[in-house]
Amino acid sequence: MSPDSANNKAVFPAQSPRELRKGNCHYCGYLCGFDVAVEDGRVCDLAPDPTRYPYDVSVASRCRRWRMNLDDIDAPDRLNYPLRRVGERGSGQFERVSWDEALDDIARRLQALRQTHGGRTLASAIGGPHATFWPLHRFLNQFGTPNNMGIGQICWDPRIWMDAVTFGWPTEPDLCDHTGVMMLWATNPAVSDNSLFWAQIKAKHEAGMPLVVVDPRKTATARLADVHLAPWPGTDAFLALALLNIIIEEDLYDHGFVESWCLGFEGLRAHVAPYTAEVAERETGVPAEDIRRAARLFATNGPGLLLSGRGIDQLGPNTEPTVRSLCLLRAVTGNVDRPGSCVVNTRSDFCQEADLERPDLFASELRAQQMNTTPLQSYAGYQLVNAHAQRFGCTLPERYLTSAHPGQVLNAMVTSDPYPVRALMVMGANPVLTYANTKLVLRALESLDLCVVADYWLTPTAQLADYVLPVAGGLERPSCQIHGGVANIAYGGAAAINPLYERRTDFEILRGLALRLGFEDAWPHTSLESEYDALFAPVGMSFEQFAEQGIYVPPAQYLKHEQPDSSGRLRGFATPSGKVELASSLLEQLGGTAYPQPVPAACARADLAQGKLVLLTGARSQPFWASSYFYNESFRASHPYPLLGMAPETAQALGLAEGDWVRVYNAQGEAVLKLAFEDMPFGLASAEYGWWLPEQKPGAPNYSGATLSNINMLTSNELEKCETLIGTWTYNGIEAGIENASCPAEFATV
Repeated sequence: MSPDSANNKAVFPAQSPRELRKGNCHYCGYLCGFDVAVEDGRVCDLAPDPTRYPYDVSVASRCRRWRMNLDDIDAPDRLNYPLRRVGERGSGQFERVSWDEALDDIARRLQALRQTHGGRTLASAIGGPHATFWPLHRFLNQFGTPNNMGIGQICWDPRIWMDAVTFGWPTEPDLCDHTGVMMLWATNPAVSDNSLFWAQIKAKHEAGMPLVVVDPRKTATARLADVHLAPWPGTDAFLALALLNIIIEEDLYDHGFVESWCLGFEGLRAHVAPYTAEVAERETGVPAEDIRRAARLFATNGPGLLLSGRGIDQLGPNTEPTVRSLCLLRAVTGNVDRPGSCVVNTRSDFCQEADLERPDLFASELRAQQMNTTPLQSYAGYQLVNAHAQRFGCTLPERYLTSAHPGQVLNAMVTSDPYPVRALMVMGANPVLTYANTKLVLRALESLDLCVVADYWLTPTAQLADYVLPVAGGLERPSCQIHGGVANIAYGGAAAINPLYERRTDFEILRGLALRLGFEDAWPHTSLESEYDALFAPVGMSFEQFAEQGIYVPPAQYLKHEQPDSSGRLRGFATPSGKVELASSLLEQLGGTAYPQPVPAACARADLAQGKLVLLTGARSQPFWASSYFYNESFRASHPYPLLGMAPETAQALGLAEGDWVRVYNAQGEAVLKLAFEDMPFGLASAEYGWWLPEQKPGAPNYSGATLSNINMLTSNELEKCETLIGTWTYNGIEAGIENASCPAEFATV
């Protein structure tokens, strides 16, 4: 199988009596389109489909994951049938049961717990691209619980919130021919992104577009940059405020946009005045002259595109001021809703995700029982901010932006404070590896009365379940990604084949439970395809029509704030003032500050003389995805060990050598990793995230190696230490000790 270079079409063996269908990958969030060869209802081969998103076979050809769609469909360890726990919780022992047995018993036990403790006794955890979020959110609204856990506080939510309070609605980067300069902040698309986006960045940079990269590590992306700024973890807000200081004081800001469309500029000028480049150098370790050069490049080569990544969503107390400062950088340079900078999104022409969630089913009095005491990531914060978005007919996705705080929910499972949380539904997530404070996660899950996990594999989290339910894979189910409901874009496609064995979509699982619990009124559609037909009905399109093209995205509309509304007035922004709020009245109402106010970094510097360093704990490593794909033998062969990166000078000061096994530890716990040299500031180390060993024995006490090299053994989600508005905990910038260790027996034969 190979793409035909002449016509860019997939070519399959001519002698096979096969039907060619369309399908989509589910091994990352892009859902790339495929041509799928099917014979007798089974997938025989597949190839990138250049006629559908992302429209280029080179994207898949560079990706190591996409062939897993073929390799995994009959993999020996794949979950194919519903399983029920036998023996003690955490034994890792299960027996096969029928779907009716499983769903009947789950529904019965959920109903009993609901009658005893109320609907709030159920919590949920939802994960990556092999999950459809809104069916679970609808089910939770009907069941009557506000306790949908997630990791939105460290991924996605901070940017969405700060965009909403500053511009009135979330924005998207708009890389195009107009883009004159790019600033990439705490993101490494050279490794983490395999789409056309990175290819376009490289092409534009090679053609002369300046590139600024902000990252403590000298990543593959940073090595291409014209200016690389490497701030100490937790100090990014000081750097961003210094950039604002330089742009304002050197009169490099966009006078027309600021004077016409920004509120609070003079207050911002006064606020950033103390944050000089020299002050930022002392706080961040970045040379003052490099800060000035980056500010001038970004301000004078517009339109400028500023894109931030997960790295600043994981700074704990300094997450909100950092993300908000980046919004203000876009604003004062006029890089708002302009071609080549960013687009202020509009609501979708098709059904909004908020409508699919059905928040109308959730009783208003239950919102006050939510386990999230932060003022913004709460129902009160949501209602305040969303009220302004609704002026433009937009509705932010409620369940994402009101998700419960995992630290509070997990504690309630253990202590029943403030009330008992006795049941958990996990859909495509692996909290034992991906949530902070692994020890608490294990205690919490071990204490439950009911735990249900729907996934592809018997993950460490699934090993603690009462029921493990097999989910249909990417080629076995229809898909439609609508970007959390904050943009007018959808992509995906139809199922290439019916689910094999006894796998089911998460929609079918949740609808089956809903019907057993008497919730049928909210589930009139018997299939996910029918739901998607209803999704696209407002644009006069069927799901079948959508699936043929694989994407729905109308042309971008720019400068929407300058367009007249129905009364003839300029539309403006969906904020209280109708302008870009440099001074945020909404954050002030919620107890925050009008302008970004950073706090000193929790770990100002390392103390190598005492064997103490500072850790980044969120590093992903291709081709793995968080805690996924460690079962893949070829991936493991090329990347067999969990790595701890640091500069050679740091290792030398600690008496360590490249290739040493080391134990990193703090008051929370410990992990064992292998030392590798990497270019980053002295005293800093970066630990890979999500490591477990699927080949190891399931069940307690180690859950297939989930307690051996899992860096979340060292992290904390105590609310008192989190960012105050959203509840972001700290992954990047925690203190740890380090010492030599022997090679663990689990890795001795690798």
